[in-house]
Amino acid sequence: ILAGDVVGYSPLMGEDDAGTLTTLKTLRRELVKPKEIQYRGRTVKLMGDGALMEFASVVDAVAFAVEIQVVMAERHEEVPEDRRIVYRMGINIGDIIVEGDDIYGDGVNVAARLEGLCDPGGVCVSRNVFNQVKGKLDLTFEHLGEKEVKNIAEPVSVYRVVLDDKAAAIVTPLVQEAARPKHRRWPVVAGAVVVSIVAVGGALWWQPWKPDVELASVEHMAFPLPDKPSIAVLPFNNLSDDQSQDYFTDGMTEDLITDLSKISGLFVISRNSSFSYKGQRVKVRQVAEELGVRYVLEGSVRRAGEEVRINAQLIDATTGGHLWAERYDGTLEDIFDLQDKVTAQIVAALKVSLTGEEVAEQERHQTENAVAHDAYLQGWALYKLGSLEDFKRALPFLKSAVELDSDYAQAHAALAALYLDILERGWAFDLNMPSSRAEEFANKHLEVALQRPTPLAYAVSARMMLSYGLADLALAEAEQAVALDGNDAAALAGLADVLIRTDRPAEALESIERALRLDPHHPPDYLVTLGGALFGLERFEEALSAFERAIQRIPDNVVPRIYRAAALAFLGRIEEADDAIEAVNDIRNRLGPGGEISLRSKKEFAFGEGDVEIDFQSYGGPEMRALLREGLAVIPLLRWQYLVAIELTPGSPEPANFEVEGAPLLGLAEAKALYDRGAIFIDTSSREFWRKSHVKGAVHLPYYRSGDPAAPHLDRHSLREVAGEDDEIVFYFRDASSSTASWEAAKAVAWGYHKVHQFLGGAQAWAAAGFPVETGD
Repeated sequence: ILAGDVVGYSPLMGEDDAGTLTTLKTLRRELVKPKEIQYRGRTVKLMGDGALMEFASVVDAVAFAVEIQVVMAERHEEVPEDRRIVYRMGINIGDIIVEGDDIYGDGVNVAARLEGLCDPGGVCVSRNVFNQVKGKLDLTFEHLGEKEVKNIAEPVSVYRVVLDDKAAAIVTPLVQEAARPKHRRWPVVAGAVVVSIVAVGGALWWQPWKPDVELASVEHMAFPLPDKPSIAVLPFNNLSDDQSQDYFTDGMTEDLITDLSKISGLFVISRNSSFSYKGQRVKVRQVAEELGVRYVLEGSVRRAGEEVRINAQLIDATTGGHLWAERYDGTLEDIFDLQDKVTAQIVAALKVSLTGEEVAEQERHQTENAVAHDAYLQGWALYKLGSLEDFKRALPFLKSAVELDSDYAQAHAALAALYLDILERGWAFDLNMPSSRAEEFANKHLEVALQRPTPLAYAVSARMMLSYGLADLALAEAEQAVALDGNDAAALAGLADVLIRTDRPAEALESIERALRLDPHHPPDYLVTLGGALFGLERFEEALSAFERAIQRIPDNVVPRIYRAAALAFLGRIEEADDAIEAVNDIRNRLGPGGEISLRSKKEFAFGEGDVEIDFQSYGGPEMRALLREGLAVIPLLRWQYLVAIELTPGSPEPANFEVEGAPLLGLAEAKALYDRGAIFIDTSSREFWRKSHVKGAVHLPYYRSGDPAAPHLDRHSLREVAGEDDEIVFYFRDASSSTASWEAAKAVAWGYHKVHQFLGGAQAWAAAGFPVETGD
C-alpha cells in the first residue's frame, strides 16, 4: 500500500481550483494511467489530495512511485516555488480488509503513517517492502530507524528511497515522454499525480501475522534442512464475513499441501504440523526453525457467495525475501484452476522440475464438481474433529459429495475411513446401524475409492486388511499409499505400523522417522510406532524414551505402558517394570471394562469378565510378540499368575479360592493360630466391606485402587511398608465367594515373600466364630 498526499494542496486549490482540477485530470490521463497499466496497478479511490491504488507486485509499486517522483522533480525546475506541486508517498505491505472495491485496515494505516514521515518530494517504505525490493531495483535506501506512529501498536521500521542518479536511471522513456510539458500549467498537473497515487497497493494480500523482520537461523533449526526445497504451508486466514467458511479456507490450504506433497522434488511439512499454528500470530522465523524448513507460504481466502479471492506469498525465511506475492480472483467454479495457479507459482519460484507423471497429476482433479468438493470439505473438516457427534454431522456432507459426483474417489475414501472408525470404536449402535452394516458400508465405499486411488484410500485399505489378519496384503496397500505421496506423514506412519506387524522393524524405523520429520508436531501414536520399531530392534533404551514421551501425551493408553514395562525388564529395572504393570492395572480398573492383565491367552486362561489379557495381536508379528512375552514374563506382577495351580476350561466358573504355589490354604483354626502368633492379616476386600467388619488389627490393602489416589491399594510398595519378606502374612477377603485373596497371595509370593497364606473363610467366618473384629476405618 503506497500512501501520499500533495504538500500545500489546499492553497493551490484556493488559488485556482478549476485550473488545478483540470490539470489533475490531464495528468491522470497522460501520465498516471499509462504507468498504472504498465505496472499492473488499480486505482482504488480518489480522496481530494490523496488516492488509493493497488499493484500485483510491490516492486512495481516502488518503481511506479519513483518514476513519478523523479519526473515531477524535473518539472519543478521551471516552476516558481510557491506554485510547485510537492508530494510525499509511503509504501507498505500489511494486513488489510477488503469491502466491496475499497480497502482499509492496518496495512493502509501504516502506509499513510509512512507518507506522513516523508520529507516533501520523498518516498518512504516499511521494512517488509525494503526486504522484498532490495536486490531487485537498483536503488539506494536510507534507514530512518524505528518510528512510533499513531494508532499502530508496534514501532514501524522506516526506509527512505534516495532519489539520486540511480532512481533517475529506472525512469522509462514512456514516462518521460508522457510527462514532457506542453504548456506552463505542469506544476498543478504534478499535483494530480500525487492525488492519483496517494495510496498505491504494494502487493495486495492478507498476512496472518505482523511483518516479520527476524531471519531464521539454519543453526537454530530443530532439524537439518533437507537436500531439496523445503516448505511449510501455513493455514490461510479466513477473511470472509462468515466465519463458518473456515472449512472452505482450511480445505483450500489442505488441498495446496496435498498438491505440493505429491511433487518428489519438494519437502513439504504435513498438514498436522502446519495446522498446529492455526489462529496463532507467529513469526516466519519461528515456523521455519521449529519445522526445519527454508520457505513458508502464507495467505488468505475471502469467499463472498460464489466469488473467491486467494492471496498468497512465498517467503524465504533465511533471507526474509519474498519470492512472490499474488492475488487470484475467481468464482467457486474456478476453484481448482485457482489452486493450480498457486501450485504452479510455487514450483516455478523454487525452480523445481516435475516428472511427466507429476505434470499429469497436477492437471488431474479428484472432481470437477465444485459443489461436490464443497460438500466434501465440510464433511472432512467435521470428520477430523473425531467425536461421535462430529461423525454424525460429517456423514450427510460426505454422502452428498458422492451423490453429486459418484466417481469422487477421495469422498468415497473419506466415507470408508469414517465407517471403519465407527466400526472400530463401537459407535455403530449410536448411529442406528448394526456393526455388520458399518463394515459393509466401509467396504462398499473403499471399493469405489480404489478405482481412482488416493493415499487415503490405500491407507484405509491397509487398516481393513490388518483387521482381517491379512498383514501381507496390508503391507502392499500401505506401500502403495506412500508411493502415491512420499510426503504424506500419515501414510508413512501407517506403513511403519504394518512393517512392525510383519516383523520388519528396521524398515519400520526408517518409515516412522521420515514421518516424524515431515510432521514435527506429530500425533502421539507416532511415538508408539517409533518405540515399537526400536523395541523390535532390541534398542531398549531408545524405545523406552519413545514410550515415555508417548505416555506423557496419552496417559490412559495402555499399549506404550505395556511396551515400556517389557523394555524396563530387559534393562534389568524389574521393580520399575512391576510398577509399570501396576499402572496399567490401575487404568483398566478405573476406565473399565477390565481387570488385571494376563499373559495367557483366552483358551488357557478364562476366568470370565474379571480378567483381561494382553491382546498380543496389537504388538507386531510373531517375532515381536515373542520378544514382548519374554520381557513381560520376568515381571513379578505378571509372573505370579503361573503360580496358580488350577486347570479350567474356557468359560468354566472360577473357584472361590484355589491353591497357589507358596501360599497354602488355611482353615479357621489354622488362621486363628497364626493370628495368635502375631501374623499380619491383610484384608483385600473393598472399602465398603472393610468398614462393615474386618479382622481386628488387620491391614486394609484392597485388590484395586479406588478413585481416590491416596486410598490404600495392594502393590509391592504398600506391602513392603507393612511386612518384611520373612514375616508371616495371611490374605483374606470378606467371605468365601471370591478368589481375590488367592490372586493377591500369588503376587506376594512372586514379589519374594516366603511365608504367605490365604484364609478361606474370610471376615464373615472369622466374626461368626466369635474372633476379634472391628468396624469402620
